[in-house]
Amino acid sequence: MMDAEASSAQTVFLLSPARCGGRRAQLLFRDEASFPMALQLRGAGAPIGEVFAFLSGLYFRGKLAYGRAFARTSGTPHGVLVITPGHGLIDPDLVVTLDDLRAIAEVGVTPDEPRFRAPLETHAAALAASLSGEDRVVLLGSIATGKYVDVIERHLDGRLRFPAEFVGRGDMSRGGLLLRCVERRAELEYVPIAGAVRHGPRPPRLEPLR
Repeated sequence: MMDAEASSAQTVFLLSPARCGGRRAQLLFRDEASFPMALQLRGAGAPIGEVFAFLSGLYFRGKLAYGRAFARTSGTPHGVLVITPGHGLIDPDLVVTLDDLRAIAEVGVTPDEPRFRAPLETHAAALAASLSGEDRVVLLGSIATGKYVDVIERHLDGRLRFPAEFVGRGDMSRGGLLLRCVERRAELEYVPIAGAVRHGPRPPRLEPLR
């Protein structure tokens, strides 16, 4: 369960990006695609949160639902932000088009890529400036590598945390865990990323959802 902290403290969630170059993304990019998400993207566009949920399935769906359920904000404009290649940290309700998605897919998710690093640095610094006291930022994503962790953590001065129960789980297991927490209204325990054990044995399988 969640560690005890002042109830007035803010909790902001950062969601790792979906893979924009995989098989499901290629379905969206096909000229003949006629399913609802493809038609939305070709028309007025769709919220980036919904697009990433389509691309990543259960994992991103779980992250988005969990973040929206447990975010607490007062001085920050958004309680949930999506790490988006080329765009830094953005509101999951921001509408993107198919051309936007193509541009996102062209940016490598690595700190060595200036198009990825520069906006992430800028937004992480702005987020840090909006925090105070016991406020914290929770990453819902991979902590096994430093592809975005290292860039963000440098600005947040020890505030960046992650769910301890993520260690040892695969993406689908994490997504299922988060959806179960939303259903039960049970928040996970968060631990600081700095100095944390990021690898561990695989935990027991999750009980089936009702």
